[in-house]
Amino acid sequence: MLMRALVMALLVAALPVPAGAREDAPAKSKRLVTVMTRNVYHGVNAELNAVAAGGPANLLNNVAAVFMGYHERDFPERAAALAAEIEATRPELVGLQEAILVRTQSPPDGPTTPASAVALDYVQILLDALAARGLAYERVGTSNGWDPELPSALGFDVRQTGREVILARADLKKADLKLSNVQTGTFATNCVIPSTIGPITILRGWVSVDVKIRGKKFRFLSTHLDGDCLSVTSAIQEAQAAELLAGPLATELPVVLVGDFNSPTDGTGPTYNTLIGSGFVDPWILAGPGPGFTCCQAPDLLNADSSLGRRIDLVLYRGGFGVVAVDIVGEDPDDQTLSGLWPSDHAGVVATLQLPGGHRGRDDDRDDDD
Repeated sequence: MLMRALVMALLVAALPVPAGAREDAPAKSKRLVTVMTRNVYHGVNAELNAVAAGGPANLLNNVAAVFMGYHERDFPERAAALAAEIEATRPELVGLQEAILVRTQSPPDGPTTPASAVALDYVQILLDALAARGLAYERVGTSNGWDPELPSALGFDVRQTGREVILARADLKKADLKLSNVQTGTFATNCVIPSTIGPITILRGWVSVDVKIRGKKFRFLSTHLDGDCLSVTSAIQEAQAAELLAGPLATELPVVLVGDFNSPTDGTGPTYNTLIGSGFVDPWILAGPGPGFTCCQAPDLLNADSSLGRRIDLVLYRGGFGVVAVDIVGEDPDDQTLSGLWPSDHAGVVATLQLPGGHRGRDDDRDDDD
């Protein structure tokens, strides 16, 4: 992964400097932006499935296993590996999926008393891991989704809040990176899973921000589309994509759309095909090295060899961007932690894009009108 990041940096450095551009500000004159999408994995797929299948008699023990599973998947250790990926690629913007917040409450009474004691905050843990490497990132926007709270055999309720989050570099001057119009939303159409403890709605959503970077404007949106409803997943995904296209993606701004789309990219995924048909471009098709598989490692993250076999985590764009480089991160056995955990059950995608209108010569040094 680090070697590939170096190759990406060399590709960027090899770009020609436009006529009239200042040699002491190559990044600004080239009008580039690097973005990342990263499903960081809550870590408890198998345990959550056991809660849904186990029934009321086993509920307390199964919920306790979920809580213990968070710690067995050791997000603080994995966050250090994720921070290393960000340090190697230095994206200005990062879209995070499954960046959960785990809270507890005692005595256990289910959702009657909302749990508020923070046990694990994946976003803050990652920000702390970045800060430990001298990297300054900030949380721009958060969309809260699925938010179940159930009693456990540990003597307290366990609450898991699913979140879509955008991080942005905080070390850039305001003249180089301005963020505005943060929007969040949840989908009207979601997966409802029948279970032995009643129907479970997997509420998903999106978060977006309008970006002005080095004088160029675009909208950045991160999302996580349904992947849980098996035979009807495609229909739910298409409804969710339609909500995006009619909502936050209905803008005259150029758009960078990132996330875990859970839709095949080999021509058989209706949702992927819909997004491409609506004008989005997949930079991996243009410049990606190899198959670009991003999913999925074993649920316990302890498989020695990578089991990635599908490409469902994507960076897409619309509106005049150019592709400089695109690669995946976190897919190599060398990326595993000291205890043998993969950073996530997904690999991430990093793309360096030429901003729209990025070769206007001397005029490139002037901001677009606000």
